[in-house]
Amino acid sequence: MAIPVLVGISQCLLGDNVRYDGGHKRDSVLIEALGRYVEWVPVCPEVEIGLGTPREPMRLVGDLHAPRLITTNTGVDHTDAMTRFAQQRVRELEALNLSGFVFKSASPSCGISGVLLFNAQGTETQDGVGLFARAFMTHFPLIPVEEEGQLHDPQALKNFLERVFSYHRVKMGTGYFSKGRTEK
Repeated sequence: MAIPVLVGISQCLLGDNVRYDGGHKRDSVLIEALGRYVEWVPVCPEVEIGLGTPREPMRLVGDLHAPRLITTNTGVDHTDAMTRFAQQRVRELEALNLSGFVFKSASPSCGISGVLLFNAQGTETQDGVGLFARAFMTHFPLIPVEEEGQLHDPQALKNFLERVFSYHRVKMGTGYFSKGRTEK
């Protein structure tokens, strides 16, 4: 019996109404292209830390290397809750033996690059990384990750899928270098 290839995904991309505005960002192209090959493991950091839908939007504020996750209107800081959640959730995901993750672009929790960051002077840059995505990539430096928009390119999609399957084979002990095999 084959071990399923598990890939994490930002839950809103599956069509679940978990976004700040109560909506979703269902990505049919992604779901149809990858869904037949992988089993999805949905994650919505905001909902999983107890925030409802709809909810006040949030953004990254402050230092590039230690940004804060702050609501845009009331200034509530959710950084500590998100950090605790991320540390716990990556351990849970580790137990599942994920082989990849598809993150929601531009998200202050899930974007892997180019997330809006407001520095102390209020200047906006696109240098941020979402807090959950950062924790995930730090914990799993070798797992293939990508943002959904990049996977609309057929070659990028193919490359991601190949990386996911290669990682899965190595992780599950069916790769060339596993179980005592040596390079020739």
